[in-house]
Amino acid sequence: MNLSTQELHSIAEELHEAERRRVPVESLTARFPTFDEESAYMVQNMNAARGTREGKRLVGYKVGLTSREAQRHFKVFKPDFGHLFDSMAVLEESQIAPDTLIQPKIEGEIAFLLGRDLQGPGITVADAARAVDGVMVCLEIIDSRIRDWKIAAPDTIADNGSSALFVLSGSPRLLSGLDLTTTGMAFSCNGEVMVTGAASAVMGNPLSALVFLANELGKHQKGLLAGEVVLSGSPAGMLPARAENYYSCEMLGLGRVAVRFGKGNTQ
Repeated sequence: MNLSTQELHSIAEELHEAERRRVPVESLTARFPTFDEESAYMVQNMNAARGTREGKRLVGYKVGLTSREAQRHFKVFKPDFGHLFDSMAVLEESQIAPDTLIQPKIEGEIAFLLGRDLQGPGITVADAARAVDGVMVCLEIIDSRIRDWKIAAPDTIADNGSSALFVLSGSPRLLSGLDLTTTGMAFSCNGEVMVTGAASAVMGNPLSALVFLANELGKHQKGLLAGEVVLSGSPAGMLPARAENYYSCEMLGLGRVAVRFGKGNTQ
């Protein structure tokens, strides 16, 4: 990391303004060749702290780029994570205004509701399973404040994992009795199945995404708290989130969640 703290604060401010004004900025890694993962998480944390100061409540985290397909698509080869705030939560079957976003995409995934605290290092899949109080289907709306999604790993990390909104199914299922490695997904637009996948595409087991997150946070003396939600990342492809479309995701044994995009301009 060769950028100064002042420069990192400037980048954080630029991303904040891009989200507020809904005008993307040019790739950070193209403009700052020394901008690395460490710098990117510092920028992310700066804007997360800003959110807290503005009265937003941290409700969990998202893990992203957990499938090979997503990694190949964005030429990023390691999972990342971002913060989730209460302002990002959308009720299922509600309507999203497209003009509040820049260049959104939508994907289906599994989310975990924690029943106990979880902090690394040294967290195993067994530890993660014991901490899970419920499993839900999720639609995540991702959005990049980087123009045309021209991102490398540090770009998306600094941009809070390209996060925007998330929609959780209202009926959490107990993890006991579920085999998430065999769970199938059907992701539909306007009633037509567009994407199918298996949850095992998420690091072999979606619980591995929770393990990754707990251990990464543990490196910085941070942990997950009971009541928080963790999105595990999509097992299959994403779709552009366009106006007047109705999106739904169904997971075998977990149920279904859906959301509609209203009228407006989207890319």
